[in-house]
Amino acid sequence: MRQRGFTYLALLFMVAIMGAVLGATAVVWRTMNQRDQEQELLFIGHEYRRAIGLYYERTPGATKQFPKKLEDLLEDKRQTTLTRYLRKRYHDPLNTGQEWGFAPGPGGTIMGVYSLSDKTPIKTGNFDEDDKDFANAASFQDWKFVYQAKATPAVSPSP
Repeated sequence: MRQRGFTYLALLFMVAIMGAVLGATAVVWRTMNQRDQEQELLFIGHEYRRAIGLYYERTPGATKQFPKKLEDLLEDKRQTTLTRYLRKRYHDPLNTGQEWGFAPGPGGTIMGVYSLSDKTPIKTGNFDEDDKDFANAASFQDWKFVYQAKATPAVSPSP
């Protein structure tokens, strides 16, 4: 009879250890999953920033324009030939609603995108130069992928 109690106690102890191991595994998996989503967000954000920059820089005429909607990046109707700055419209990897927040530009245009997720990023440093403002961000909403137009250097008159 005493043997039965020992086996039962050993089984309970084993179940408790398995639960703790599974719990730790879930935490590691969740962390790895979020890191993957952060890397994907950085890739997609850079793609949008690059596409918005190309759209802006390749504006026909003297007055540069930002896109009015993301679909303008898929097919630029301002050009005489078919011009695409993105192959497809990307969805936000962190936000299940799949919508983006927009950094507003002049005249209701879009200068950049950002995630609407209020999760706290794991990555807090070692960003590229274009993303240096992301360091120590409180949420992914602070990771704004905005195209900053480069100032045209002033030409000085010759003496």
